[in-house]
Amino acid sequence: MSPKNMSEDTASEDKASRTDVRGVDIAKEKKKQAAQLKRVRRLRRCNVRMMILSVVILMALCVMLIARVRTLDGTVARLTAQVDSLMRLTAQQREMMEKMTEETQSAMGDKAVVGSLEKEAEGDEGTESGEPEEEEPDAAHKVYLTFDDGPSVNTEKILEILEKYDVKATFFVVGTACENNEEALKKIVEAGHTLGMHSCTHKYSELYGSVESFGEDLKRQQDYLYEVTGVKSNVFRFPGGSSNKVSDIDMKEFAQYLDSQDVRFFDWNISSGDGGSYLFPTETIIENCTSNISKYSTSVVLMHDSAGKSTTLEALPTIIEKIQAMEDTVILPITGGTKPVQHIQWQDGE
Repeated sequence: MSPKNMSEDTASEDKASRTDVRGVDIAKEKKKQAAQLKRVRRLRRCNVRMMILSVVILMALCVMLIARVRTLDGTVARLTAQVDSLMRLTAQQREMMEKMTEETQSAMGDKAVVGSLEKEAEGDEGTESGEPEEEEPDAAHKVYLTFDDGPSVNTEKILEILEKYDVKATFFVVGTACENNEEALKKIVEAGHTLGMHSCTHKYSELYGSVESFGEDLKRQQDYLYEVTGVKSNVFRFPGGSSNKVSDIDMKEFAQYLDSQDVRFFDWNISSGDGGSYLFPTETIIENCTSNISKYSTSVVLMHDSAGKSTTLEALPTIIEKIQAMEDTVILPITGGTKPVQHIQWQDGE
């Protein structure tokens, strides 16, 4: 074979080889493109499914939310109805309590005896007395503000209010309340107020168990107050009042025992109504303490000096202002010359 022919054959073979290579490359490229297209389609199907699933989940959540909202609407409506019902019930209870307070106060005023103690003007001769020996001024209406169950965290604030209005009052203190408030006892005496006794523990079962236990309680408190303040208290208020229904022993026996010890007891004929657990509104306390004063020549006003009586503390300035504005009316502490207000007639022959 001539060199020329050999060259032509080689060139043909090279050309065919290159054509085969290009064909293979094209086939590979098409295969690659087909695979990519398949992946793209698969991803699209997955995305569509995810979108459909998301829409379904969102719709389900919306349905659940709507159902929950409707349930809450029903709950809110029920709660609103219950609140309205409770408010009406509270208003009714308050109205009933105010009515009961008014009736009790009226009953006490009718029942109370003023000046039933024959030795009302005597008192102790010595200087050591819980009742300041002052001659009381003449007035058509004498008002005695009294505070039971103290001293407490409110005592100092009460004393500040009384000082501001230049008013003297009477504090019937409880022994257990005095233990951590001895400074308050001293301030009561130093400010010229009357220091009275209201038992050591205020526990009816112990106090009224017998005349002997009553006497022991009285002496223990009287001695304690004298030790702390240098004042011998000679005025007493029965826990629950002398007309209480708790004691199984006739309260006359306790009253007669007090008389044998030269101790006078004082009840009340006007009540603030703050003695229970219900916290009366300030306006009610003011009304209770001032509305009936004009009915009596002697008004002994019952209030309480204990930590929970915030509305009594709030009402006190207005109570004083209203009483001081009344014609021919004075506010006084209980003294040796004060006519006692007592719920029971306890002397023999009465």
